[in-house]
Amino acid sequence: MKKILIAVFILFVSSSVFALQVIVLEGNYQGKNLFIQNPYAGSGAGFCVSEVRVNGNVLTDEIAFSAFEIDFRNFNLKIGDKVVVKISHKDGCNPKVLNPEVLKPKSTFEMVSMSIQSDLIFKWSTKGETGKLTFTIEQFRWNKWVKVGEVEGKGTPEVNNYSFLVSPHSGKNQYRIKQVDYTGQPKLSKTVDYNCTSPEITFSPAKVSKEIEFFAGSTPKETMFEIYDQFGNILKRGYASTIDASNLAKGAYYFNYDNKMGEFIKK
Repeated sequence: MKKILIAVFILFVSSSVFALQVIVLEGNYQGKNLFIQNPYAGSGAGFCVSEVRVNGNVLTDEIAFSAFEIDFRNFNLKIGDKVVVKISHKDGCNPKVLNPEVLKPKSTFEMVSMSIQSDLIFKWSTKGETGKLTFTIEQFRWNKWVKVGEVEGKGTPEVNNYSFLVSPHSGKNQYRIKQVDYTGQPKLSKTVDYNCTSPEITFSPAKVSKEIEFFAGSTPKETMFEIYDQFGNILKRGYASTIDASNLAKGAYYFNYDNKMGEFIKK
């Protein structure tokens, strides 16, 4: 009889353990708290949520309410700190996190300084970051803003310094920094100018059979380029001194290079 009772008890405990579900949220502390809607358990006995852990530490605040708050100040978090929240709840019910976006990084940077050095290093400093987001470096050329690189943000509120090697076209250049958070709305810096005194780039031949070559004077020169067909579809894009055009069909093409927009014929 004892063996049977022990077996039944073990089965009951195991069933209770496996009945628990866990909701996991990950992000960065932005200075705001989470609010949880906590329905009754499916059995009708007590509330749904049984335990909350923040970075492995048990939330000691009372959670036996229809709604409760996870106050991150109790965990001595700093703005930008990594946060992992685990909400354990009973089976047959579903607690709801009312504002999960407060853990998602938001673009809050303030630009402290921006400059382009003589060695073509684009340097910028920010403050007020509250989460790790990518900085996109854009250059204005061909009557549009073109992405030229990315740098991962540090996501902390103190002054952070960044750098990126740029490849300016001839003449006046404009660069800016862009960051996009979970809202999908870009946050843009002001522009920084750089005047490049290098000779303008030319290309040959105008009627192409195999290759297009770029020159600054008589010297081969690398440049950013784009090739479009007559319907506006981009076919080739890159940064080089020579383009393989042998696989292009015969016809006319639109051609962006250096700071210019033109056309060429594939024969």
